[in-house]
This record gives sequence, structure tokens and C-alpha cells, in this order.
Amino acid sequence: MNIKAPFVAGMLMILGRGLISQAPPAAPKDWIDPDTGHRIVRLTDDAGGSTLYFHDNAFSPEGDRMIVNTPSGIAVVDVSKIGTNDVRAEIIAPRGRGGYFSRRTRDIYYNSTGDGVGNGRGNSSGVVTAVNVDTKQTRELPNARGLINADETLSVVKNANAVDPDGTHPRPPVRAAVPQLQRMFPGKRMEDLTSDQQYSVTKEDGLAPRALNPTLQSFVFTNLKTGASKETGFQYGDLNHLQFNPVDPNLLLYCHEGTWHELDRTWTIRTDGTQMRLMHKRTMDMEINGHEWWSWDGKTVWFDLQTPRSVDFWVAGVNMASGREVRYHLQRGWWGVHFNSSRDDTLFASDGGDASQVAYATDGMWINLLRVQANSTVTREPLVNMSKHNYVTGRGGVEPNAHITPDKKWVVFTGQFAPGQRHVYAVEIAKSK
Repeated sequence: MNIKAPFVAGMLMILGRGLISQAPPAAPKDWIDPDTGHRIVRLTDDAGGSTLYFHDNAFSPEGDRMIVNTPSGIAVVDVSKIGTNDVRAEIIAPRGRGGYFSRRTRDIYYNSTGDGVGNGRGNSSGVVTAVNVDTKQTRELPNARGLINADETLSVVKNANAVDPDGTHPRPPVRAAVPQLQRMFPGKRMEDLTSDQQYSVTKEDGLAPRALNPTLQSFVFTNLKTGASKETGFQYGDLNHLQFNPVDPNLLLYCHEGTWHELDRTWTIRTDGTQMRLMHKRTMDMEINGHEWWSWDGKTVWFDLQTPRSVDFWVAGVNMASGREVRYHLQRGWWGVHFNSSRDDTLFASDGGDASQVAYATDGMWINLLRVQANSTVTREPLVNMSKHNYVTGRGGVEPNAHITPDKKWVVFTGQFAPGQRHVYAVEIAKSK
């Protein structure tokens, strides 16, 4: 009698049941957050997806369509259908990544890799393609390299290996590297810190060389009609977060990347290389500002400000015309890895952060809505409890990168509430009855 076959078959059935029982449950599609009372809906299917980086333009000029990224490519969501049974993420650019909406037309710019498009890294990544969200027609922009400006006349990439063209850009002295433990937690040893604080120190030690011993870099602006390029804006710094002004096609916002407390970070420059301008000058040791973005009307540069780092928190903005700076004070738990603003600058979204982030908040894992008040303060309303979300990109997590819809009805964000389940969600600003 052969008893091996039934035994093996039985074991396979048991193992099969075990594998099925261990499969992660599907992410919920529609629920009320019990801690905030706000409704949350999932916008991407079971394959997953993510929002654009916080400063990339996710919405059409009319505000009726929104871009999200999915494993299958760039998708578009009808904003008016969020919260209904008809909402879906329609793939419009298969295999495309890191796209962003034109400021004046119904086109989305993208390429097949996403390099140099999302996050404003400024790298060249091959041919840029435009796809119209209504007709689905595509066209190539053969002269484009990197990021496209507001009127589609110029593109920009950075040259990370620039050569001084005329000998007028001598290398600055190398600044001595001080261990970030000493800079961030004076008088303490690593064993005195929490594991989250230790992680933060190690991360900053890795970023420090970019601020203390920068290379000469520049911008290369290319005329999209003629293909003629001009290299300008030579400076010592790791140029990052490139963002063309939403209205003025000849104005670029960018940053010097590295340890924020070791450098002057936020800058603008004209596309002809003139008017290089520091947006915020630090006034104390360990003061930081960063994660800058344009207001919708192009009149204000907004940024995260801390005076000093990890102690006192603000959302701040500089008016481009007057130079006047406005500051909205935040409590520690209101801070977010990124902020975003509504088109009229009356609402800000904060995507929160775990205890390893710069605020070291023990109760900071929330999607927050900040409302500007008549007395130039902001009030905070928590929208989503993010305590199950993994914020740490170096440990398999993802930053939520929240966006406020133009109709000011929803905050859209990336959530990863279980390993391998990364989705785009929208939380309703109006509290559910």
C-alpha cells in the first residue's frame, strides 16, 4: 500500500490553507477614522500607488484632474468623483513615472524612468513626452531635458560636474566636519539617545559632506523651440528641488541640499543667470528651513522653518515682490515631513512624522489640516491617524506627500499601513456626520 501520495497531498492542502490564511488582507477602501471623525477613501486599486512629491504639480489648471503614480504607470483621477462609487485611477501613461501637470494646458509631462522629473532632482533622463488628459494624444518634446517651465519655452537640468568657465568661481575653503552628534545633541553620547534619535544622527552624518565640501554645479537651460542651451548659475552646492515658478516662466526655485543647519538652503534665480537670491537667511545656530514650494499664484515661496532645529516650528513664506516674510507658528505634534497649501493659501496640509523625524514628536503621526486665521495664526485639525504608517524611507517606508485638492474638499496622500500595501488615499476635509 502506498501511503506517501495521500500523506503528501494532505500536507500540501494544509500548507496551502496556511499560505492562504497568511495572505495580507486587502487595504480598506472606505472608512471613518475613529480618532478624527473624517472619512477616508482609497483611490488606487489593489496593485497600489503613490502621490506625487509634495511640490510637484499634481492638478490640471482647471483643478478637475489629479495625477497619481501606480505600478502600471501614471494614472489620472477625476477630482469631482472622489468619494463616489465612480472614482477610479485611469492609466494614461503606461510605464510612465514621475509626471506632472502643465501649468497652462491639459498636458502631463513625463518620461519612462521618472529620473529628474519627480522631486526636482534636475537630472537629464531622456526624451520628455506630453500626453493630453482629454484626447490621450501624446507628443515628444525632442529638445526638452529635465523640467519644463510654465509656458513650455524652456527646460532645465543641473550639471553636477560643472567646470569654472572663466576662473571667477574659486572653490571655497572646506569646512571642518563636526560630528552630527555634537551638533544635534551637545554633551550627549549615542547611548544616551533613543534609537530614533540615533538613526537621525547617522542620517545627518551622511548628508553633511554635501554641505561642508560642495562641488561646483550649474544649471543648463534649453530653448525647446531651437534646442539652444545656456549654462549659467555656477555655484558651490548640491542643487536640488528645482521648481519653475507657476506663472513667471523665467524664474526658478531651488535649494542647496545637505544638512539643513549647515547651509543657506532656499534660493531663486532668473533663467538668464541673474538675480540669484537667498529666500531666507538663518539668524541663529542650528536654525533650518527647507522643503520649499511655490504658492499657486507664484507670488510666495513657502517652507518649513525651525528656530532652532527640532525646538520651535513654523510654516513660513516670503513674498517675492516685497520680501516680507510671514510665519505661522506650529506645535511640535503639528509638524510634518512636508507641507502643502491650497490654491488660495488659506489651508495647509501637514503629513506628520514619526519619532525619528526632525521634530522627534511622540504624537506626530497624523495628516493635519492647518487653517489660517484672521490674526495670522493657524489652527490644527487632525484628519487621519497615521500611527500604523511607515514613514521611514530608509526602512522600507514612504513619505505621505499630501496634496490639497483645488476645491478644498479633500487631502490626498500616500499611506502604507501594512508592509507592501502602499496606496493613494483621500481624506474628506468636512467631518462626516
